Amino acid sequence: MSVLASFARKRRLAAAASIALGAVVFLGANTAANVWFRSARLDLTENGLYTLSDGTRNILKNLSEPITLRFYFSQDVAANFPTVRAYAERVRDLLAEYKSLAGGTLIVEEIDPAPSSEAEDHAVALGLQGAPTQGGEAIYMGLSGTNMADGQETVPFFQMEREAYLEYDLTSLISRLAEAKKPTLGLVTNLPLDTGPGGLLASMQGTSQPFVIYSQLMQIFQLQPLEQDFAVVPSEIDTLMIAHPKALSQQTLYAIDQFVMRGGRVIAFVDPISEISQLQSQESGQPVQGATFKSDLWLLKSWGVAYNPDEVVLDRTRAQKVQYGGNAARPIVAYPVWLGLTGDNDPKVSDFDKADLVTGSLGKVNLASVGHFTQADGATTAFTPLIRSSDDAMLYSAEMLNVQSDPDELIRQFLPTGERYTIAARLSGPLKSAFPEAPPPVETEGQIPPPLPAYIGETKDANIIVVADSDIFDDRFWVQPQQQGDQTMAVPIADNLAFVAGAAENMLGSNDLISLRTRATSDRPFTVVEDMRKAADTRFLREEQDLNARIAETQEKLAALSKPAANGDATALTAEQQAEIEKFRAELTETRARLREVQRGLRSGIESLGARLALFNIAAVPLLLIAVAIVIAVSRRNRMARAQSLPA
Repeated sequence: MSVLASFARKRRLAAAASIALGAVVFLGANTAANVWFRSARLDLTENGLYTLSDGTRNILKNLSEPITLRFYFSQDVAANFPTVRAYAERVRDLLAEYKSLAGGTLIVEEIDPAPSSEAEDHAVALGLQGAPTQGGEAIYMGLSGTNMADGQETVPFFQMEREAYLEYDLTSLISRLAEAKKPTLGLVTNLPLDTGPGGLLASMQGTSQPFVIYSQLMQIFQLQPLEQDFAVVPSEIDTLMIAHPKALSQQTLYAIDQFVMRGGRVIAFVDPISEISQLQSQESGQPVQGATFKSDLWLLKSWGVAYNPDEVVLDRTRAQKVQYGGNAARPIVAYPVWLGLTGDNDPKVSDFDKADLVTGSLGKVNLASVGHFTQADGATTAFTPLIRSSDDAMLYSAEMLNVQSDPDELIRQFLPTGERYTIAARLSGPLKSAFPEAPPPVETEGQIPPPLPAYIGETKDANIIVVADSDIFDDRFWVQPQQQGDQTMAVPIADNLAFVAGAAENMLGSNDLISLRTRATSDRPFTVVEDMRKAADTRFLREEQDLNARIAETQEKLAALSKPAANGDATALTAEQQAEIEKFRAELTETRARLREVQRGLRSGIESLGARLALFNIAAVPLLLIAVAIVIAVSRRNRMARAQSLPA
């Protein structure tokens, strides 16, 4: 027994020494890793959400002149806000990684703008915004960037809601500082993009607010609006964006045609129903003069595209949830006219073309009352769908939709065709001019127009993107306003900007930022729950309609039988009639109870699934720990038994 006691004592000492040594190694490894591997990380997320894209690496490696980034963060004021401090650490780590990749051309500084300090005054002067605290002090967490030419860009405040956009925000800021000259984007539109839905009236009253996408395009590009009647596209324009135009003259169409023939690139947005224009009329109380409620482009057919401006795509699977007041028992309903199109790793399921740089990694794009394209007969261009509906879709008359837009009624009438409709497409390859020859010049106000560039009959390398929706620009569908101090910030909930700006950058030959924009969102929809909700919606609407019809019929019969009693002649009712009335009343009570049961059952499946998942999450970890403890206990008992069996 003395040998066993000595052996057990040695084992206890060895175990204590091992624990102490392990603690020392653990603390030392943590300290060393924090110093040497601060920016190193292993990204195990499915979509590589925390891995820098090739576009970021290319921009950082190709910086020709030094750029200075100053990160302003209120260390002491944020001491009691752990989530803010954690996000600041995320920004700090990313900036360190950027600095490492830039190879000396990126200078990163961190400044603590303490309350009432010169640093705080400097931060305010730069346009940075402080988040107020209950103590009356402000937390600053923004960034200012400068280049050698006194160019300046800022991120007023790093919002945690925009964490998925963090790499894009930083890299696009660096890219703007690195560019000597912004590329020029021409804009032809009949939408009030620069004034918002208030239009010219709001601009005159000083209350206009540009759409967010328009404001962002102005920051990224040299935006040059063109009147919708011109004879030639200016030579300084690299790409032409046509957004829901009015009916263009032959002179203007010829100018666009020849722009394409000379190698110019076009992004065209047409729309069977412009909800922006409709909103303008609703807010003004009368039709807005010159507004375009649906748009077409005569050149589409010559580009190899067939488009019908009188058809709208309805999609039951991609329908957005809207607040609808017509049904008090069920105010939030699916509206198949407004679509929330989503990406997926499986190309067969994704609404976006995974092979195209513009749409390859888009997470979600919100559209409204969209049209569709098909490849025209005899087209010479390659027709590549970029955005498509689901196969749970159908076509609907735009004229009928203007009359009947009730969501429940549209779902009742829904008859899916099983076809996926193309909402956006890329056209590329050889293309012949839509004009067999140059038209005669048009005289204006008695003045002889200047000579047009030489006529070109064909091109071998056309590059055009067409989109059958213009409400992609509407803030209502893709951003949510959020108050930050005395400023209202637009927080994206979809990738509408990523698609529009990404398409423009792609056409302008800059692909480096495309991968950043398409990483904008990490939305992972619960597909099982959505399928259950869709099935419940269909069942609810069908049974609700049947039960309401039965209730109405029963009430009519009751009213007819009760008419003598209502006139004060209760004796006019026979015993059979009174029995029939009681029967109908019981049936009415039973039907109403059944209707309430159907309404309660609308979410029963989803709630049941949630309960099962919650039970699994609660029970799984304790059971796993118990299993590990049992294995350790059995292993220890076996070792002790073997030790006791050794000879003394």
